[in-house]
Amino acid sequence: MTGFLSRFLTGLLRLRRGPWETLSTILIALGVVMLMQPFALWAFTWSFLVTLTGTVMFIITSHFPE
Repeated sequence: MTGFLSRFLTGLLRLRRGPWETLSTILIALGVVMLMQPFALWAFTWSFLVTLTGTVMFIITSHFPE
């Protein structure tokens, strides 16, 4: 597990496409889950911003080198 985490963090620091796209995809999924949950109003309130941030991150990081 530490090998994966180490490679992931190194990829983030070196601005590689894979780890940043993974992070932005997780943000998009988190925003959708926050939007669909019926329990916490704060999560629903922030869901659009989280989804938008993930989407913009994905668009930007798709131009990063492999």
